[in-house]
Amino acid sequence: MTVLARETTGEMLLRRLRSPAAWRETVDIFAVLTAASLPWSTSLAGIFNALMLVCMVPFLDVRAFLQSLKRPICAAPIALVLLALVGTLWSDATWGARFYAINPTIKLLVLPVLLYHFERSPRAHWIFIAFLVSCALLSVMSWLVAFYPDLALKTDPPERGIFVKNYIDQSQEFALCAVALAYPVVMLLRERRYLLAGLLTALALSFFVNMVFVVVSRTALVTVPIMFGVFALLHLKWRSIVVISAVVLAGAAIAWQTSPQLRRTADTFASDYTRYVEKGEATSAGLRLEFWRKSLGFFAEAPIAGHGTGSTRGLFERAAAPGGQNKASAEVIGNPHNQTLNVAVQWGVIGVAVLYAIWILHLMLFRGDGLANWIGLLVVVQNVFTSLFNSHLFDFHEGWMYVIGVGVAGGMVIRAEWGEAKMGEAVPDRPRGWQV
Repeated sequence: MTVLARETTGEMLLRRLRSPAAWRETVDIFAVLTAASLPWSTSLAGIFNALMLVCMVPFLDVRAFLQSLKRPICAAPIALVLLALVGTLWSDATWGARFYAINPTIKLLVLPVLLYHFERSPRAHWIFIAFLVSCALLSVMSWLVAFYPDLALKTDPPERGIFVKNYIDQSQEFALCAVALAYPVVMLLRERRYLLAGLLTALALSFFVNMVFVVVSRTALVTVPIMFGVFALLHLKWRSIVVISAVVLAGAAIAWQTSPQLRRTADTFASDYTRYVEKGEATSAGLRLEFWRKSLGFFAEAPIAGHGTGSTRGLFERAAAPGGQNKASAEVIGNPHNQTLNVAVQWGVIGVAVLYAIWILHLMLFRGDGLANWIGLLVVVQNVFTSLFNSHLFDFHEGWMYVIGVGVAGGMVIRAEWGEAKMGEAVPDRPRGWQV
């Protein structure tokens, strides 16, 4: 009986190994683990992502996958990676610096893979639920660390309310989750499902309360109103916009009066700029202005194809002012903290055109209705506006948020539209993703 059971188990395992459906489910599980681990660990996210890609190999339809890469939404990210590779040929940086500068673009190659897979998977929503739950748990840990700093795993340097990583990454996660929940809340209210709408509203508010009273990045302070503005214009009537705007302004006034942390964060905008202008101090805002000023100069020197991959640090080293009063001018950086300038310095107008093509094509992909369209649109909008102050498409954490968000939501959108087309009278040869 035991032998028979073992044989049966072995046969079941062998059958599962030969089943494309089983491999697809395994890919989905590793995608869920990647999304769930991203707020906590870069290493775990990288490992789970690699395992996800490996598990796609046994059932991959190579011909269909290669055909899918011809779509503009897939070709544009690949083009930026290829440009980074070719850009090593005219760079004067060391080869080590050139190859190191390619690394931030490599993650974009995963985006077409996710689009291809989640066109075919019915479990894409698992990934978004996993990320939301993971961020909610991180919010709880953030509160605990705010009151008990010794609990923090991040100790060098310690940051208030930060259990792992940093306050910029945490603010990006919390802002994305909080604003993304606005769509399902409104839909549930229209369906008169008040209990679930109330629970999701409470969850969204918990993220905002954390940002108000624990820690928030200045980038989030700027971009959250923009994200809400996009939602209001797309999904609310003017009367609702007026009422909600009044409530939000009242809430913001209360938060401003009751949160010293929020006032300190906002006050640094003016104080950083003043100290930079009057004393040349290397403040956060002052350094960004200095980096942007110099980067525009570097771009003007090589406007068409740029200075090549990995050239940025060398350019800043040669432009650094030795000593003197202006400490900001003496800073050397390999990242000008602006995505457009980061690309423009290395690959000129050609690179900027490819970068903007990525954003525009992905915005166009999410121009419909539905939760997947809203999440995808929000991910792109957040990346575009936060990239005014950081190179968030190339940064590890924010870059992977973009790749996973656009890849999974984009696959859901194309899958839904392809299903609708099959149910209609005329079935087109290709889903909309082929035209975008």
